Amino acid sequence: MKKLKSLVALKDKLQQVGDDDRSPTSPDRPLYIYKEEEREFPNDPLADQEAIDSIEEVYYSDDSWDPSKHELQKLKDAPEKLSLEDIDKDRNRLRRQLAAVSKKVSELVLENHPAYAQELQRVMDLETALQGANVICINGRRHLEIAKQGFTTASLGLLANQRKRSQLLGLMNSLRTIKTLQRTDVRLREMLEEEDYPGAIQLCLECQKAASIFRHYSCISDLSSKLQDTLEMIEEQLDVALSKTCNSFDAAHYEKVQTAYRLLGKTQTAMDQLHMHYASAIHNTAFQIVLGYVELCSGTGDTNFQKMQYKDLCTDKHIITDSYIPCLMDLCKALWGVMNSYHKTMQWHEVYDSTNQEAAESDATSSINIEATFNQRYVKQKLEHGLARIWQDVQQKVKLYLLGTDLSVFKFDDFLHVLDLVNKLMLIGEEFCNSKSEGLQDSIRKQSINYFKNYHRSRMDELRMFLENEAWELCPVKSNFTILNLQEFKFLRRSGLVQKKLSTSMASPQSSPAKHLEHKDSPQGFFVRYGDHGNPFDVHQDEDDGEDVMATNGYDEEEKEHNNYADDDSDDSDVPEELKQDYVDEKTGEAPVRRDSKKKYDKSRKFSNAPILTNTTLNVLRLFGKYMQMMTVLKPIAFDVVICMSQLFDYYLFSVYSFFATDLDMSAAADWGLSNKLKTTLKRINDNLILPEDSMMPSLQQPVQQVEDRKDKVPFPHVSPVVDLTGNQNLYGLAERVVATESLVFLAEQFEFLQPQLESVIPPAKKAFLQQFYSQTISTASELRRPVYRVVAAKSVVYDHILQLMANVKWDIKDIMSQHSSYVDMLLRDLQVFSNKLDQVGRHVPIPQPVYNVLWEHCIRLANRTFVEGFASAKKCSNEGRALMQLDFQQFLMKLEKLTDLRPIPDREFVEVYVKAYYLTDADMERWIRDHREYSTKQLTGLVMCGVGSHINKKARQRLLATIEDVEKLKR
Repeated sequence: MKKLKSLVALKDKLQQVGDDDRSPTSPDRPLYIYKEEEREFPNDPLADQEAIDSIEEVYYSDDSWDPSKHELQKLKDAPEKLSLEDIDKDRNRLRRQLAAVSKKVSELVLENHPAYAQELQRVMDLETALQGANVICINGRRHLEIAKQGFTTASLGLLANQRKRSQLLGLMNSLRTIKTLQRTDVRLREMLEEEDYPGAIQLCLECQKAASIFRHYSCISDLSSKLQDTLEMIEEQLDVALSKTCNSFDAAHYEKVQTAYRLLGKTQTAMDQLHMHYASAIHNTAFQIVLGYVELCSGTGDTNFQKMQYKDLCTDKHIITDSYIPCLMDLCKALWGVMNSYHKTMQWHEVYDSTNQEAAESDATSSINIEATFNQRYVKQKLEHGLARIWQDVQQKVKLYLLGTDLSVFKFDDFLHVLDLVNKLMLIGEEFCNSKSEGLQDSIRKQSINYFKNYHRSRMDELRMFLENEAWELCPVKSNFTILNLQEFKFLRRSGLVQKKLSTSMASPQSSPAKHLEHKDSPQGFFVRYGDHGNPFDVHQDEDDGEDVMATNGYDEEEKEHNNYADDDSDDSDVPEELKQDYVDEKTGEAPVRRDSKKKYDKSRKFSNAPILTNTTLNVLRLFGKYMQMMTVLKPIAFDVVICMSQLFDYYLFSVYSFFATDLDMSAAADWGLSNKLKTTLKRINDNLILPEDSMMPSLQQPVQQVEDRKDKVPFPHVSPVVDLTGNQNLYGLAERVVATESLVFLAEQFEFLQPQLESVIPPAKKAFLQQFYSQTISTASELRRPVYRVVAAKSVVYDHILQLMANVKWDIKDIMSQHSSYVDMLLRDLQVFSNKLDQVGRHVPIPQPVYNVLWEHCIRLANRTFVEGFASAKKCSNEGRALMQLDFQQFLMKLEKLTDLRPIPDREFVEVYVKAYYLTDADMERWIRDHREYSTKQLTGLVMCGVGSHINKKARQRLLATIEDVEKLKR
């Protein structure tokens, strides 16, 4: 204030000086004038503003700050060596800033001077008013003193009477209060019956406070002790009310209890008591449920089960198998109720803390709010730490119950139900406190592995029995059948675990399982879905339409198409056969083979869109579903289950191979019979899964390890006697071979469809095994077509007879022949018969296009190799004979193209290249032999002896034969 007055005084002086110097002719003349020659810095407002803006923030701090020390410190902390020029530059900068600030302050002072003068005038007016008020107060006091002296005596009497009246009124109020306190006990009991605990405590505390005020009355001492007893009784009833929230949480009831404890100042004590009640509730609930079933199963025995321990009650001596699952369900339901109550308790405190947090923040310094905040933190920590303790108690009760009974005698569905209940409980525990339930998992894992191994061993024996009694007849199913239509895979349809991308894994869009799925959003947590109503362990009767996989008849919808073909054939029944022929070969007089084989083939393929499978295939698929259900509910043994699933597929594949692909030696055509990968797979299955036939009879001298290994293996399968694989009329069991092989391919396709689901349940470290199984075994299922159908192709045409006919042909003729050899017609006739029989088989069993192609590919390859083998058997051959070879092969190709639609013709170049090699010189022949290792030694030797060897010397011929021997050594 002094500074301000001095500044104003200075301004007045400046103004007075200015008024004296101001000329009459210039009224707006400024108070002072800067002389331009005396200014150190130019008068530039922008420069002044920039100088002010460049001032450091620290200059605006409090008055105790020393700017000189600050600037000197900056010079001391300078990183480089100081120079006089830099110091002078900083000095000028500070002086420029000081000048700008001084100018700015002067302008502001001058600008606000009129307002200051006006306010100063108001202060002076106020001082004058206060002096007047002081005079009035002095006069008032003087008059009051006169009145006091005149009326004191009369007033004392009035005041004495008023005091007595006030004392009597106070006494009457005290008597009323004492009367009310005497009647408080009745009201407190009524409020406790109404469960108005906060009101009762509030009333009791008010009564105690009032009793302390009137404690000088003798009647109040007894009332105080009575009120203390009543308060203790209220606390006992509060504890009972708190324990009721453990089994059935009621927000309104719990809020009353918490409010009552808060009024008592025992919030932390209430939380400690609550956790004790939860531990007791878990034990009592589990004990009562198991006890009820034990007493129900025991009948009218004299045993006092009440005194037994919970662990002793859970043994299979007291819990029978039929009541095991119902008891487990009731136990899980009851424990869920306790956990749900605890979860709701935490939710209630979260809501309460959030609503009271704003009030605490608005008055954070209050001691009451500080204590409330501390209590909230304590309650929160206590509840969070209690999650693991509550779940541990629940887990221990269920664990004791599970370990008390041997589950190996259970049926698969019952055992799966137990696993489903336990798995659901573990999921609830994970949601409850983020626990992995290691104790519960370990308790059931050992029993599950033991149970599953026994179950899988019996299923493998059952599969062997099915395969050895399988007639390999077609099981009629709908054209859109997939594994998701089976009852065992309904859990995939319900849960929507299979992603949409899996639909691309199926070969046919019609059979894509993805269209059967109900894509659902990720389900909410158990406490959200069942928190207010329902129970996750209630048995829900899902709407189940059952399985609808079987076709109503053998034809299904495609029978109409077949009938349409039959009608088309009947329309030209009155047309002469000669008009139906395309043309007649003028050279031979033969009618060509009609190109209606594809039409016949298409007509015969009545089930072309339906999957080909057998009853055994369906049984394996059902086992897949059951195994996957076990994996879903018990992931710790998921990898063991995957191994067992692979064994089911391995045994099915090995059985199909041993039944239908081992009745012909394939060593002569290993390149298009068994692939290396298929050989490796079959050897692995034979070594690891198949029990040798010589070890079928156990011996007493066998080591224990060998006996244990035998338990994990399955006897070698044998085909059923009802399967005829030797009849020529049925193409050596082609129908059975098609059903068996294509059912294996379908089984592999379904296994591929399940790959993402299998990868999602097994540990990441085990995924390499699954990927290797798919790449090494599943992928070989379609490769088994070649060795199986090659047997049919090799036996359907008598290629040895064709070789004999070719051996009788004279290849050293002198004239060029225009007529092909007779063996070609014989070979084509055998192929025509094969085609007709193939159509007949196709009328009973669908022959897929890949099978059709493989069969014809085998026949054509064998025929072409027969051509080369027959040409190589020629003793002598002239150029005209070589022309006859080409004519025979071209005639064969021309007629063959009318028999089959397979393009390109397999191994066509194999014959053509061999025939052209007859025209090579000795130098070209040696190079040709080294480049074409696909021919046998006999074929190469015949080429040399009848080709180039017929017109070269013996030494050159010996060199070519030596080259053939070298090539043969390299093959080995």
